[in-house]
Amino acid sequence: MPRREHDLTIRDLTGSRALVTGASDGVGLRIATRLAGAGAEVLMPVRNPAKGAAAATRIRERHPGARLTLLDLDLASLASVAALGETLTAEGTPIHLLVNNAGLMTPPERRTTADGFEVQLGTNHLGHFALTARLLPLLRAGRARVVSQTSVAARRGRMLWDDMDAERSYDAMRSYRQSKLACGLFGFELSRRSQAGGWGVTSAVSHPGVAPTSLLAARPEVNRAADTREVRLIRWLSARGLVVGTVETAALPALMAAASPEARDGGFYGPGWPGHMGGPPGEAMPWAPLRSTADAARLWTVSEELTGVAFA
Repeated sequence: MPRREHDLTIRDLTGSRALVTGASDGVGLRIATRLAGAGAEVLMPVRNPAKGAAAATRIRERHPGARLTLLDLDLASLASVAALGETLTAEGTPIHLLVNNAGLMTPPERRTTADGFEVQLGTNHLGHFALTARLLPLLRAGRARVVSQTSVAARRGRMLWDDMDAERSYDAMRSYRQSKLACGLFGFELSRRSQAGGWGVTSAVSHPGVAPTSLLAARPEVNRAADTREVRLIRWLSARGLVVGTVETAALPALMAAASPEARDGGFYGPGWPGHMGGPPGEAMPWAPLRSTADAARLWTVSEELTGVAFA
C-alpha cells in the first residue's frame, strides 16, 4: 500500500528572491523546487558546479519558467563565504528568503574546514552564521525571513564550550549534535536580536525529522565508503510509511517556516508525528537545549570571534 504524502500551501512568491544552501541535493533540492514553483527567483550557491547544474535542470523540468541562479559557495571556507557575500552585496538586489539548509553529518574521523574548525561545526553552523552576517544588508533591504535548519539530534545536544572543535576528543555524533544545536540557537537568537535592533529581519527554526537523504549514505568526501546501517533502516521504514518521513515531506517544515502564511517570527517547525521524525509539518515547542537564551547569546559572541564577522 503506497504511503500517504503530506503537503502544505505556500504563498505566492512572485517578485521574491530566495537563497537556499544545499539546494543541489536532498531536502535542499526539494525546498528550492517548491520555492521556484511558487514564483521566487532562487539562488543556488553550490560547492559542486556540475551537481548544481544537474539540480537546476531537474527543477526546470518540473517548472520550465523557473528563475534560477547558480553561485559558488563552500561553507567550509570563510573566504568562499566572504566572496559570495561580496558578489551579492555588490549586485545590491534585496533577498527576501534565506534558507540555511546545507549540512554535513558524522564523518567517521575528525576533519577540519579550510579555517581549522571541526568540519561539522564549521560547515553546519559557522559557515551559515558568517553567510547570514555577510548578507545582512540585503536581508534588511528585503525584510527577509531567515530559516535555520536544525535536527532531531539537537534534542540531546549540548555546547561543548571547552572543546568545541573536538581537538581533545572526537565523537562524530556528539559533534553533529552540537553543530545542529548551534544552528537552532542561532536562529532563535537572530529573531531576538533583530527585534531588539529593529533590523526588520524575521527568523524561524525548522527541522526535517528523519528521512532517507544522503546525509548518512556513502560519502567518499567524508571517508564514508558505504551506506550506514542507520540509513538502510530509514529507507526501509520510509518506504512503508512507518515512523519516519520521505525526502519530500522532510522539506515541508522549512517551507512552512519560510513561506507559509501561518509561519511566525521565532517559530519552531517540524514533523508532527510522535517522536518528531515524520508526519505533517507544524509548529512545536522548541526542545529544552534550544530554549537556553544564555547559550544562544554566548554562542553568538563566540561565533563572531571565530569567524571574524560581526552583525552590523
